[in-house]
Amino acid sequence: MKKYYLIYQQIRSKILSGEYRSGQKLPSKRVLADMNGCSLITVQRAYAMLEDEGYLFTHERRGYFVAPIEASGLRSEENRTHRYLPEPTCSQRQDFEYSVWFQTARKVLSEKRELLLEKAPNKGCAVLRNAIADYLYRYRGMFAQPEDIIIGSGAEQLYQSVVQILGRERIYGIEDPCYEQICRVYQSEGAELCYLKMGTDGIETVELQKHFGVLHVTPFHSYPSGVTTSIAKRYEYLKWAQQNDSYIVEDDFDSEFFIPMHPIESLYALSGDQRVIYINTFSKSISPSMRIGYMILPQSLRKTYEQALGEFSCSVPVMDQYILAEFLANGSFERHLNRMRKKLKNMQKTLDNKQMLW
Repeated sequence: MKKYYLIYQQIRSKILSGEYRSGQKLPSKRVLADMNGCSLITVQRAYAMLEDEGYLFTHERRGYFVAPIEASGLRSEENRTHRYLPEPTCSQRQDFEYSVWFQTARKVLSEKRELLLEKAPNKGCAVLRNAIADYLYRYRGMFAQPEDIIIGSGAEQLYQSVVQILGRERIYGIEDPCYEQICRVYQSEGAELCYLKMGTDGIETVELQKHFGVLHVTPFHSYPSGVTTSIAKRYEYLKWAQQNDSYIVEDDFDSEFFIPMHPIESLYALSGDQRVIYINTFSKSISPSMRIGYMILPQSLRKTYEQALGEFSCSVPVMDQYILAEFLANGSFERHLNRMRKKLKNMQKTLDNKQMLW
């Protein structure tokens, strides 16, 4: 640490502790330089900092004086040390090939260079939105225009965006029980909630008759109930949206880990891009640290989105977007999902065999 800054800290600490009282004359620059074994310029710089911050004032030809500061109750900065927070230990995930991800990152750093320092467009980088559109069509059979895909930093931010787009004056119908963060985020945005009781096949039909304006559902493996809705129930949700001229928020966080041969068709695909706002993230499919999610808007909400959120910046770093885009485009993500599905299927078989033995 520079000498002038040490002198500055020493004097400031004495002023705040009350050792130097208001109006007290301080040692001259020459005396203080001799005391600290430094030059007059060093002392002058320390005094100048203290004067700029209002701790001292000068009287011409008389020297430096302590400014009238009410510092009672403020603790001295002497003997203060940082109490560092404990860092987490690394828990290796055996189901994710780190080397593939790091290899992808090195490739992007080598090829994209200056592009990675550019500011991300409002909706996210085109390369990632294109890659997501291709992946959804190839792997899920979902057709979405890249211009309708919005990149965000995880599900919670996207929930906030939903309220900002559709409005706080609407009542939001949510599954009961549901993921607690959905309630918290909607309520923090000032939205009123309507709790809809879950049955064995999704929200009970009678509950859909309640007064609410937006329906938030998790059709596949709803948390914490674990319920997956049937195709009949999905069409029932879509019929509600059509009859009420409203929208469904489809929270599809766990859909990549379907065990059957083909993924269950999403509400977004069934609606034909009419009444469904689709939300998904990579936090569960890749890693909890992967704070990247995406939202697909119906074309009817393009103008509404621009009015509500069109001036805000994308919160996901450009480098992360390019790496994920390459991971999707080169097939690594789908290979990872296939390995996971195979592992889950084997675990399910083992569990079924144990139950048969019992």
